[in-house]
Amino acid sequence: MKKFVPHTIALAVLATAAASASAQSTLTVFGVMDLSANQVKNGSTTTRSMDTAGLNTSRLGFRGTEDLGGGLLAGFWLEAGVSGDTGAAGGGTGYNSSGTTNTGFFNRRSTLSLSGGFGEVRLGRDYTVNFNVSGKFDAFGANGFGNGSNLYANKSPFDKVSTATTTGAATALRVNNAVSYFLPKNLGGLYGQLQIAAPEGVQGNGYKGGLLGYAAGPVDVATSFSQIDVYAAEKLKTFNAGVSYNFGVAKVYGLYNQSKFGALKYTTYELSTGVPLGQGEFRASLGKGNAEGGSSAFNNSDATLWGLEYLYNLSKRTAVYAQTGSLKNKGDSAMTVGGQGSAVAAKSTGFGVGMRHTF
Repeated sequence: MKKFVPHTIALAVLATAAASASAQSTLTVFGVMDLSANQVKNGSTTTRSMDTAGLNTSRLGFRGTEDLGGGLLAGFWLEAGVSGDTGAAGGGTGYNSSGTTNTGFFNRRSTLSLSGGFGEVRLGRDYTVNFNVSGKFDAFGANGFGNGSNLYANKSPFDKVSTATTTGAATALRVNNAVSYFLPKNLGGLYGQLQIAAPEGVQGNGYKGGLLGYAAGPVDVATSFSQIDVYAAEKLKTFNAGVSYNFGVAKVYGLYNQSKFGALKYTTYELSTGVPLGQGEFRASLGKGNAEGGSSAFNNSDATLWGLEYLYNLSKRTAVYAQTGSLKNKGDSAMTVGGQGSAVAAKSTGFGVGMRHTF
């Protein structure tokens, strides 16, 4: 029996080493597939289509961490958007030096990070601080016909008149070349982020912003501010603030968003709620967009939005849903609930049914 002892010890050492290595590093493959059949009417034009972002935007991602010891963790995150209706992957990542749009496979997120007791330093393409507030304090999670971002998406009166979006302010949702710092998570509910991004020679791609929030128990509140150098003489400045309170029977959200470009100002307000109903949830929203500071035509370019949604969880990972929403434009406002087409000074109404699966 003695001659087997060295082999047994060697196997035990190898097993321990393997377990230690496994404990120090993680790799996760994750994703969402979300498909819905929709009908959207913009003014007198009706469009029927399949969408891939009803509840959550479809995606495929890889993330991992390595334990460096001493409380330090290194991490990476690669996430690509997926169009489930066509099989296409990736998408836009902003503007290049020639003024045309770039595309990339990992268009949703591409970051490398180092975290510890000091907080987290994150490098690469990521959400902006403004979207980290606006997406969090919206019951629809910035997706679907009733989500508040429909009020300040492309073709809002602010973007349409100032041409801020078409001249390079491509960092409202995500930003390239970003350096972000996140506060530690053990500050008694306080959280925050600082973010700066180099334009790399592309006007409008540079970004500076900060976020500060507090979450404890049923209460969560946060605010953010950012600045983009859209033109040499002008800045695109955005301020937003959100609050939510979980009453148990319902969670209520409030969101305020204001963008300024020179004398032009566009402000949106949204109130939304999520009500648990057994294995499902009912969601509703009301929103208003108000333009001011410009010509009479611009100042008349207001919009109102409402949305309803019901989702039913078939399991922890699979849900079916139905949603509807309507956005009424005035003046130069041309926004749509489906994000497709245009509804200048007209109404955009949508209805859809879909299914979402996470993995």
